[in-house]
Amino acid sequence: MEGPLIIGVDGSEPSLRALDWAVDEAVRRSAALRVLHASRWGYYEGRRSSSDTDRGAAQRNAERIAAQAVERAGKRAPELDVTAEVVPHDPATALIEASHDASVLVVGSRGHGTFGGLLLGGVGLTVAAHAQCPAVVVRGHDRTVRGDCGQVALGIGDPERASTATEFAFRAAELRRARLVALRAWRCPAHELPDVPTDDREAHVVHAENELAAALHDPAERYTSVPVHAVQQEGLARDVLVSASDASDLLVVGARRRRSGFGLQLGPVGHAVLHHSACPVAVVPHD
Repeated sequence: MEGPLIIGVDGSEPSLRALDWAVDEAVRRSAALRVLHASRWGYYEGRRSSSDTDRGAAQRNAERIAAQAVERAGKRAPELDVTAEVVPHDPATALIEASHDASVLVVGSRGHGTFGGLLLGGVGLTVAAHAQCPAVVVRGHDRTVRGDCGQVALGIGDPERASTATEFAFRAAELRRARLVALRAWRCPAHELPDVPTDDREAHVVHAENELAAALHDPAERYTSVPVHAVQQEGLARDVLVSASDASDLLVVGARRRRSGFGLQLGPVGHAVLHHSACPVAVVPHD
């Protein structure tokens, strides 16, 4: 049986939009929904100056946020199995830990603690970089968040590592009865810099088409009901994917997490789509 969808909530408007999205996705997948609210009310326990009233008020507020989320989910889908958990931890840490048991982890694009000028909240970015399961950051305009476009977009990066994200995208398209648009971006240096020998454009096109065909062949045979449109396009991958997101219900990208001096990091394409996509983004980890 598929694991539950886990949705992180904090009572903010973006998290409520993400909750609605997660409810609909859980119904599509016939999966249970687990509402998780994490906050640092447990921090009060380590402060000598805090009072029992401080601790109690903070905990009651956390429980109220979780209860309201469960109530909202129940109204949207009465048949859905919904549970809630309140934990006294850092939100990103709690969600990453929960991802070990989830089929999909869902967060909003911002929370209460996000500075207004940032395009994506710190919790969403951290979760996308570290979750052990596919992580969906719910962002975008109303039409894409509602799922009115009838299209799932898939970015094909390294075809040899694309199978996990490709499988996720095909299933997402099947569940939505949507078409799948698979995109492979390529660049021709002769078109970008002066005094560079002219590259064979046709060779770039053929190579990209072959990579798309290889990545899509096996899942297309399994998901025969999903219409597939393979697109090779010259340009930066982040630009191609962000452009496609405007007409998509979901953008799926693979994530090969890189370890640096700052820990695990997403690549530049992952960062770009998480900050600029016009629809929800699913980041699917692979080795």
